Amino acid sequence: MSLIESLKWRYATKKYNPTKKVSQEDIDKIVEAACLAPTSSGLQQFRVMVVSNQEIKEKLAPSVLNQEAMVDCSHVLVFAAWDKYTAERIDTIYNRTTKERNLPTGRFDSYTDKIKGIYLNETPEQNFVHTARQSYIGFAMAIAQAAELKIDSTPAEGFNNELVDDLLSLESKGLKSVTLLYLGYRDAEGDWLSSMKKVRNPIEEFAIEYK
Repeated sequence: MSLIESLKWRYATKKYNPTKKVSQEDIDKIVEAACLAPTSSGLQQFRVMVVSNQEIKEKLAPSVLNQEAMVDCSHVLVFAAWDKYTAERIDTIYNRTTKERNLPTGRFDSYTDKIKGIYLNETPEQNFVHTARQSYIGFAMAIAQAAELKIDSTPAEGFNNELVDDLLSLESKGLKSVTLLYLGYRDAEGDWLSSMKKVRNPIEEFAIEYK
C-alpha cells in the first residue's frame, strides 16, 4: 500500500485494544523514522522517550485529556526538544559528523561559529521555540511510518507538560516535552471515530499554485 493510501487509512484513534501490543521490531522502525527526519542544520534537536511500562503510562494519564487512550495504548512516544542551544551540543553533532564521514576535525567550524552566533545570543525561550519546531518533523515521520505498518496512532499536544517532564526527569536531560504519540491497535467497536469518513480540505483549495 502506498504512503498516500496508508495516510488515508489512519485516523486519530480514540480507543485502543489494551490486549494488543506493538512488536519491538515495529516500534524500532517508527523510532528510526523519527530519527531519520531532517532537522535544521542537521542538529537533531529533539529526542524520543519510548514508554511501554504500564505503571508509567498510568502515572502520565492525568496529564492528558483522553486518559483511557493513554492507559490502553501499547506505547507512548514522548517527543522532547532541547531546552536550549549550547556550544557543546552543536559541537558534539558536528564532531560526530566529521568523524563518521572521515573529514578533518574542524571541517565545519566556520558554519558552527555562524549558528552559535545566532542561537547562543537568543534566550532559552527563543531557542525552545526553534528546537520544538524541529521535533514536529520527526513526529510526522513517526505517524507516517506507523500508518505504513498499519499501527494506529493518536497525536496529542494538549497535555500537562510539567507533569510529563517531571515524571520522565526530562529537565535533567536538558529536554522539554513537546508532543505525545500513542501507538497501538484500535478497538473499532468502542471507537466512535473509527467508522467516520476522513474529511480534509479539497486539494484545489489546500494547494495554492503559482505557475
